[in-house]
Amino acid sequence: MSDSEDYEYEYDESDQEAMDAGSGGGGSDEDASFVYTDDDEDNANNDEGEVALENAYYNAKGERDSGELDEARETFESVVRMEVEQNKKEAGVDIAEEEDAMDVEVTTASSSKTLLLAPLKFHGPWSYKAVKQLVKLHLRSLNCDSAVKDYERLLRIASSADAKISPNAVEKGVNNMLDRVASLINNSSSGNSSSNSETTSQQQEALAQSIYDLTLKAFHPTSGIAPNERLWFKTNLKYGQLLYEMNETAKLQLVIRDLLVSSGQPTDILEGTTNNSSFSSESNTTSTGGTHVMEIAALQIQLYSRLKDTKKLRAAYHRAMSVRGGIPHPRTLALIQELGGKMHMSQRSFDEASQAFFQAFKSYDEAGDRSRLRCLKYLVMASMLHASSINPFDSHEARAHRDDPEIVAMTNLVQAFHNDDIQSFEKILKKNEGRIMDDEFVREHVADLLRTIRTQVIMRTIGPYTKIRLVKISKSLNGIPVEDVESLLVSLILDGKLNGRIDQVGGVLVKQAQGAADTGPSSSDTNAGKQVEVGSVEARNTASIQRLIGALAHLTDTVSNAGPRTSFHHHQQFM
Repeated sequence: MSDSEDYEYEYDESDQEAMDAGSGGGGSDEDASFVYTDDDEDNANNDEGEVALENAYYNAKGERDSGELDEARETFESVVRMEVEQNKKEAGVDIAEEEDAMDVEVTTASSSKTLLLAPLKFHGPWSYKAVKQLVKLHLRSLNCDSAVKDYERLLRIASSADAKISPNAVEKGVNNMLDRVASLINNSSSGNSSSNSETTSQQQEALAQSIYDLTLKAFHPTSGIAPNERLWFKTNLKYGQLLYEMNETAKLQLVIRDLLVSSGQPTDILEGTTNNSSFSSESNTTSTGGTHVMEIAALQIQLYSRLKDTKKLRAAYHRAMSVRGGIPHPRTLALIQELGGKMHMSQRSFDEASQAFFQAFKSYDEAGDRSRLRCLKYLVMASMLHASSINPFDSHEARAHRDDPEIVAMTNLVQAFHNDDIQSFEKILKKNEGRIMDDEFVREHVADLLRTIRTQVIMRTIGPYTKIRLVKISKSLNGIPVEDVESLLVSLILDGKLNGRIDQVGGVLVKQAQGAADTGPSSSDTNAGKQVEVGSVEARNTASIQRLIGALAHLTDTVSNAGPRTSFHHHQQFM
């Protein structure tokens, strides 16, 4: 509280005393010429009470900002008492006769388990503001029981007609509280793990669930003390997101089911059995309905991604993408597209994944969310795995972020990839291991990235040759083991990208012209070569042994025919 505010409070009070003294007959003739009616006196008293409440409220905020938290709590409580007393006096009700008049701490410490009471009477807007500040103070000091108790009181005041709180103000205040509670959970989950922090985390999770339960009960469309379907739906969405972050999958499924029922969607949508045509017709009726469906789908997609339920995930994703007319928040749309891109990546549909990640990146960028950089990394990775010749940084949306410290490594990685520079590619990976490998999703696909660029380098290396030693190919790939080279070549042959065979004995790759037959020493040699092209490792080893046996038999016959007949017969008898 500043000096000017103190002075204003004292000035108003002394000024009223002076006017009272003047009206008692001791004033001048000029003062006596003013006649004060009862209405004027009531208005003056009301103005004085309003000023006193305002000054007390801002005094409390000043104490809070100065770090005097205990004093601030007491002053905020006094604001509630003052306003209730004023409203009771104005209504002509004896304060001692009404319990609600001094309702400052009605509920017990176990209020998280109690049902909401009736709306509080005689509490006005200053009581609402003061109790809201009390809840913030309790959250700040992690006083969970008091936070739940005063939050319940806040909801009871907000639902009272006496408070005259506008629906927009109520919604804004509730959303602010829910965001504060969610931030407590997020901060605790990212902190260090210890026995004390684990206990604190459990208390915070219990606090969060109590706060959300109270909110959902208060604004339930049919049974709440202040029915508000829109706020109830939004609170359920926030609660579902919180349950997802807390890994409470069973409770999350119940929340999703409630949301589906409230939005008019069949509950079997959760199992992915809804007919797509009926879904599309129902979801396209209104923009609000379509928006609700997409918001619910975002929760479903997160749930099924965590449960590794690919079938339901695919159904929920395609269902969300089939909605027409919905106008969800860009962040919601980005979340759906990002998880859809990850789904395509798991199915090795890299082209579709690239498109989904690009749309997610643009949606995050529109929302001003830093997650756009994460999606840009995924876009770069998907485009490289797709072996696309298009540089993702050629788009004007992505070009603006190519020099961002978090993206520079990926920018250099793309450049090395398109140049088939395996040495620089692996060097960048090692140098920026922390920045790149910290992301679990990227880490899962680094092996695929290496395999893709190595495949490109192999095709470039063997291009001019009809025969090339595997050792030479190994050197062009930074000296990886010959066994790895052979595995890459086999994959190329099986995928139809390379027409050739591997001579394992000589350690040579023999390329074949399209449609040309292999001219070996015998038909069995040709058959063995075909087995190398399409068989497993064991089959190729067997074929090589068979070829070796055939070659030795052919050599034995040749030598025997060149020698004396007696020697030949003796050799046959010996064999």
